[in-house]
Amino acid sequence: MKSESTMFKPAGSKPLSRGIVKTVLLAFLMGTAGLPVFVNAQATTPESLTLERIYKDDDFRLKKFGPLRWLEDGSGYTTLEASPEFPDARDIVKHSPASGTRAVLVGAGRLVPHGATEPLPISDYHWSADGRKLLIFTNSVKVWRYETRGDYWVLDLVSGKLTQLGTFAEPSTLMFAKFSPDGGRVGYVVENNIYVEDLNTAAVVQLTHDGSATIINGTFDWVYEEELSCRDGFRWSPDGTHIAYWQSDTSGTGTFYLIDNIDSLYSRPIPLPYPKVGTTNSAVKVGVVPAAGGATKWFDIPGDPRNNYLARMEFIPDSAEVMIQQLNRLQNRNTVWIGHVESMRLTNILTDRDDAFLEIHDNIQWLDDGKYFTWTSEQDGWRHLYKVSRDGQEMALITRGEFDVVSIACIDEQGGYVYTIASPDNFTQRYLYRSPLDGSGAPQRISPKGMAGQFAYQMSPDARWAVATFQNATTPDRISVVSLPDHEEKSVLEDNSELKATIDALGLTPKEFLKIDIGAAVLDAWMIRPPGFDPGRKYPLIFYIYGEPASSTVQDRWSGGDLWHHYLARQGYVVMSIDNRGTDVPRGRAWRKSIYRQVGILATHDQARAARVILERFPYIDPERVGMWGWSGGGQMTLNCMFRYPEIYTTGIAVAFVSDQRLYDTIYQERYMGLPDDNEEGYHDGSPINHAANLAGHLLIIHGTADDNVHYQSFERLVDELIRQNKLFSMMSYPMRTHSLSEGVNTALHLRRTMAGFWKRNLPPGGPGGASRGPESVEK
Repeated sequence: MKSESTMFKPAGSKPLSRGIVKTVLLAFLMGTAGLPVFVNAQATTPESLTLERIYKDDDFRLKKFGPLRWLEDGSGYTTLEASPEFPDARDIVKHSPASGTRAVLVGAGRLVPHGATEPLPISDYHWSADGRKLLIFTNSVKVWRYETRGDYWVLDLVSGKLTQLGTFAEPSTLMFAKFSPDGGRVGYVVENNIYVEDLNTAAVVQLTHDGSATIINGTFDWVYEEELSCRDGFRWSPDGTHIAYWQSDTSGTGTFYLIDNIDSLYSRPIPLPYPKVGTTNSAVKVGVVPAAGGATKWFDIPGDPRNNYLARMEFIPDSAEVMIQQLNRLQNRNTVWIGHVESMRLTNILTDRDDAFLEIHDNIQWLDDGKYFTWTSEQDGWRHLYKVSRDGQEMALITRGEFDVVSIACIDEQGGYVYTIASPDNFTQRYLYRSPLDGSGAPQRISPKGMAGQFAYQMSPDARWAVATFQNATTPDRISVVSLPDHEEKSVLEDNSELKATIDALGLTPKEFLKIDIGAAVLDAWMIRPPGFDPGRKYPLIFYIYGEPASSTVQDRWSGGDLWHHYLARQGYVVMSIDNRGTDVPRGRAWRKSIYRQVGILATHDQARAARVILERFPYIDPERVGMWGWSGGGQMTLNCMFRYPEIYTTGIAVAFVSDQRLYDTIYQERYMGLPDDNEEGYHDGSPINHAANLAGHLLIIHGTADDNVHYQSFERLVDELIRQNKLFSMMSYPMRTHSLSEGVNTALHLRRTMAGFWKRNLPPGGPGGASRGPESVEK
């Protein structure tokens, strides 16, 4: 983990708080008369859809269930439920789906530390392999995106003894604690060093000693976490004798400084090691250290450690070997190594290549007593699962067909099936299929055909049971226990019926899914029309866009009810979203890789072509009132569309955007664009700052000054360029807010009111004869 001096500490987390409880907002408005005064036009009724109800009162909260964990024997799952003994605490409860019984395994009363009166709040929990001990994660705080630092306690379920780990360390500084295979020890990270604590003797062994502001042991730097999802950076060997771990050396990586101007009299710089496109990465290596203490031995993996990424490392079950995945800097080659922890010998067993880029998949499972493993590849043009021999010489297709496997739900070796999420016929939906592990048959759909939308599953290890979650654009999460493979529903854990009734009372116009043929491709889209829609009138159109390879906006899922866009429709707008080529959609390799080396270019052209088709196809849309908005990559796309096609897009809002792709991080941007020296034209043409001179419409740009992901620098550089080009625009800065713009008091509501007011002033709703407002008005 990063030291206090180098770690960005997000607002709102108590031990790391910057004290952001102020409502001070730094607003610059250029080219407008100032911010409007917003009021509610009517008293709130069940039919009212107001920004206050959505972003302040939280009237539309989705109920979840869990977190839950299946027991290894598949007999049931455990979850956290409110304790009747302690109002603010939770019990750990076991549910047995076969019998329908419920039993409290660990009552909150067993988690009261000596001398305390209240139980430990549970952020997370893990069982030891023998089921005799429980590891509790509590008092957690954020590190970047997730709460990965905190305190750990162990409850001996036999003796009832509750013991805190790492008492030598400051509170809430332990990370990624995990039991040894025999359950007798726990390893964890403190201040960039790895420790092992004996649960019988309480003796602590420090395994690494060089952890510092620049040497990171057992966890990762910012860019590995953000772009490769690497956080927990050490692994126990199956026999418990060794620990393998990553070490990152961030020296030589450029430091970006976030500036805190609101917490004290003088500004405070917050250093952030952050490798921007084309610059120096951290040097990362994998080593092995005896769990009892001793010297670390390092694998001598070929290649410059700053120009390759060690993206994954896991021990092979029941062996003294690790599997390491090494991506080259361009991320179009994945070299798979097997390393022996005693001899440190390395063997290259597989090399996956792509002409564009590769993605990392976390679904490797060893089969046939370690003779084979599963591997995900797009080598036949579709994302499929393969069975690969341990020496890499044999590779056989498991999932067959001209469709993409979206994800793996379960690999049931004993039953002989792999369960996958896919949607061969509708790219906006997701269903459960199963295929024979020997690759002998076609996939069989398991999800019921009468329910259109998206399913997700947490399956038991024996594949006999699952907790299934169903949703679609009009149905909030319905969570139930089902038996498999018949998919018979045994019990409903949460149906969100109250939320559904609340939403139904609003009388929203349905989200319609449609196809847009632009010639080069047929694109998926959705549309929300205003209530009381009259095809004989003219309506303004607002596009919502993402458009980059990391996500998709056109999906038949709940998405919080998409109430922001329904709110805009109620003000008199038609709202639409389109997935251009290159977005993360299960439409095959060619679709996803089409965007390679042209992020911001292909999407812009596809969106413009689609807009022209829409304007011709739907005569009720006013071609003089077309707007677009997006966040992050969608903010960049909004700017590109407005600057490249000002004759189409008259108004736009760009939030937390990249204005110049060279300002973003190495792993993400180089994966999709290549290196800047080898793709100068692509980086130039895909960066909206280079087209700012073409701005002709109304533009509002928004950013948080503490955005560690897309830096405020990107915002300020665009501002500077727009001023240089003598372009008038509006801007809003949120002090010490991050990429999510969620920190601080009233931020979410203020943001949406600012956006809604901008639309009303610059893209007036309604048809001829005046604005057509819905039941609520944005501004007086």
